[in-house]
Amino acid sequence: RTRSSPRSQKVPGWHQIGSGNPWLSDHTALRSVSSTPEASLQEKHCPMSSRNQKNKAAVWDYWQKLNHVPNDQVADVIRFAVHDDVDWNGSAPIDQVQGVDALIADVWEPLLRSFPDLKRTPDIFMGGIEEGGSRYASDDGTEWVSGCGHLTGTFVEDWLGIPASGKKTHMYFGQFYVMRDGKIANSYVMFDILSVMRQAGYEVLPPSPGADGGKVPPPAAGDGILLTEQDPLEGRKSIQLVDAMGSGLERYVRDRDGGDMSRMEQWQYWSHDMKWYGYSGIGRCYTLEEFADFHQRPWLHGFGDRGLSSNPDDGRVMGFVGEGSYGCGGIWDVVFSHHHGTYAGIPATGKLLTIRDFDWWKRGPNDLLIENW
Repeated sequence: RTRSSPRSQKVPGWHQIGSGNPWLSDHTALRSVSSTPEASLQEKHCPMSSRNQKNKAAVWDYWQKLNHVPNDQVADVIRFAVHDDVDWNGSAPIDQVQGVDALIADVWEPLLRSFPDLKRTPDIFMGGIEEGGSRYASDDGTEWVSGCGHLTGTFVEDWLGIPASGKKTHMYFGQFYVMRDGKIANSYVMFDILSVMRQAGYEVLPPSPGADGGKVPPPAAGDGILLTEQDPLEGRKSIQLVDAMGSGLERYVRDRDGGDMSRMEQWQYWSHDMKWYGYSGIGRCYTLEEFADFHQRPWLHGFGDRGLSSNPDDGRVMGFVGEGSYGCGGIWDVVFSHHHGTYAGIPATGKLLTIRDFDWWKRGPNDLLIENW
């Protein structure tokens, strides 16, 4: 699979079940994070924070214009917001598209022919600049904006080989942008295409272990759209909690532990009544116990290797940043595990697999993770 990786790095293995990896030794270390009022004030008004706000404003303006301009003006909106040499990466079978002309012709025009009244409803919207705040983040100043939510439109023309249903269709999306000089330089987006197929009447996988159907819920508190500047200390606490949680995930060793997940001690990092929202084929989990039973255990049975991505050219790690009580991160075409066991009805192949995986996490007031998309 063709891919572009302007900045790649080794992945220590957090992605084996879709979570982060730590630089804190345990969750209690989060409570020692502190900052003087003077330092916090300086951070709030630093140029890096200003760039993040400008980047978010640029993407938010882009999304709003796409929602409101006539379809024959969408190309102009895209050209204004996106670099001519943009590197766009999407879910299979679209995969990689290079250049703004190809983005318009190969992605947006077919999408709008199929869903002419398409509107975007974001549930989470945030940004950040990589400065080494997470074990997975570089310190090279890469500027990120990310978000997730739904694209909704009436499915009137076949799309990606899926027969049109003529019905209103909700397609969950997650997206990460790399910003350069206030415009989009790289884009990584995942569409829940299986959900589109299901809504059109085509089931291609067995029923999801977790709850499925309908729209993926937004944050329960309704606070996922971070348009205003956030306290940088809170953002650091959020991404460090994600890292600490990932430390627990890495304690699992498939050959030693098998179906015993106790060594991961995830109860240290998650609220018992946490909510985990998976794509079609996995479904949604509404407690830590359901998360273990419906996602972690089947995933480890099917895959479960650790630390296989040692080649710096193995895909891209992206956007591990925290903002306010939210953290986000993703990987794209990263080597992650052999296919050891049946998963989602697909028998084991023994093949070495790559993965594309995005996450957004919400840290609760008790410094435990309470929601994950």
